[in-house]
Amino acid sequence: MEWIFEPWPWYIAGPLIALIMFLLIFVGKGFGMSSNLRTMCTLCGADSKADFFDFDWKSQRWNLIVVVGAIIGGFIAANFLSNDLSVAINPETISNLKELGLISAGEAYLPTELFTWESVGGIKALIILLVGGILIGFGARYAGGCTSGHAISGLSNLQLPSLIAVIGFFVGGLLMVHILFPLIF
Repeated sequence: MEWIFEPWPWYIAGPLIALIMFLLIFVGKGFGMSSNLRTMCTLCGADSKADFFDFDWKSQRWNLIVVVGAIIGGFIAANFLSNDLSVAINPETISNLKELGLISAGEAYLPTELFTWESVGGIKALIILLVGGILIGFGARYAGGCTSGHAISGLSNLQLPSLIAVIGFFVGGLLMVHILFPLIF
């Protein structure tokens, strides 16, 4: 059982993802987490307020199970199937993160400085969270799906818009990390 406590290599995880995508394509389903937001909003009654939410949500019930499974699976993996919480990252990256105030960099998957109530207590942090959430929500809707939907499902279906979106995600991520992040923090 020791192998389950270690990260799986790409040549195991990659084909497993490909198998799941093949099965989803075979049964005519598309995968993406942001589409669940539309389904949940419809369940909460948003269909009476906006036509966008007026659709057959029951056809998407299976995808809600994926969300529940991801939450439960993440909890099980983090709490029962992990014996070393440190992250193997470049020492120079750890040094750079520590200069930015992330003292726990390299010691845990989730930097404790980012995931505490104190980190969201200031007005600056709340504004960043609010603006970031709006941009992510708008971006996922404008792009017709989130990163997982485009990168996994869209590319599996050989969709050109998904390729363009994934390139945009990477360019946006690089700009954020190398230009905007140092300016904000």
